[in-house]
Amino acid sequence: MGRTSTDLAVFVGKRLLQLIPVVLGVMLITFVFTHIAVRNPCGSWYGRNADPAQIDLCIRNFGLDQPLPNQFARYMSTLLTGDWGQDANGIPVLPAIATAFPATLELVLASLFLITLLGIPLGVVAANHSGRWPDHIVRVFYLSGWATPTYLGAIVLAIIVGPLVGLPSSGEFLGSPTLPRPTHMSVVDAFLGVLGFFSEPRKFWTMAGHWSTVGDAAAHLILPAAALAFLNMGIATRMTRSSMLEVLPMDFVKTARMKGLSEFRVLYKHALRNSLISTTTVLGVTAGGLLSGTVVIEEIFQWPGIGLYAFEAVRQYNFAGAVAVVIVFASGVVVSNMIADILYGILDPRVEWR
Repeated sequence: MGRTSTDLAVFVGKRLLQLIPVVLGVMLITFVFTHIAVRNPCGSWYGRNADPAQIDLCIRNFGLDQPLPNQFARYMSTLLTGDWGQDANGIPVLPAIATAFPATLELVLASLFLITLLGIPLGVVAANHSGRWPDHIVRVFYLSGWATPTYLGAIVLAIIVGPLVGLPSSGEFLGSPTLPRPTHMSVVDAFLGVLGFFSEPRKFWTMAGHWSTVGDAAAHLILPAAALAFLNMGIATRMTRSSMLEVLPMDFVKTARMKGLSEFRVLYKHALRNSLISTTTVLGVTAGGLLSGTVVIEEIFQWPGIGLYAFEAVRQYNFAGAVAVVIVFASGVVVSNMIADILYGILDPRVEWR
């Protein structure tokens, strides 16, 4: 019996319901640990020479004089109403995260693109030359990515590789002051501006702007995306290699070679198509890890995303911001796992959505 769209809807609904206890658990753990780590954040915000009356007012405003369960209940009640709290400067957390998240999403998508573009072909090459020097070189490459600390790989790209190839070492793309930023994704906004999306009347696919703006936005994106991709490319390469090693000895691959097909068609049209099930699902799971792995990358490259916001929230003892970021990261991991399960079911009809 074939699967229907109703089965998919039920599966997605169940996974979304499972998201609720996960997020609640993450919120509770993060809330408790942040408050245990710094019992008086108001003193940290205003410094040692602050007026005691000012600190007392801050404590009362944020409810820090109440027991921890009362503080958590108060935070939950405001969270459900759309108020995710404020930082020490009185800036609302939710609008700040909503503005920063698209930039991180753009960085993650660009990194996934690079992982797919390079990681999968490298896995094919390694499998096709198993035990020989191309396999050894590929293995050294992806093991280097796994073994390299996040900060070290990003610093090397920013300080050494960037200047050598002429790429900007700062990831923050400012663009033209008149360029609208509706999506808060630098490349997307620059591309929409070039296509005349913001002109009146709208003229799609016209040279309404300068393509150099798109090139500048992409140039700022390359290094942080490459750093994030290099550190996570090994899982796609390793999974592709393992899957290809299982497929290459099969009869249909031998038959394709006996028919005289080119090696490229045999590898990429026949063998790889049957090897992508595991790789695709692993990439879906990897996306959640990429989201939380942007903190160090965005700080080093000053990429204006949620990772940079998280770094500043921790540094400034912004409890509301830190908890909100963890909620977003946890939700991203659960959603990416759900998407991976859906893709696995689509690619392999034998799998049931449960």
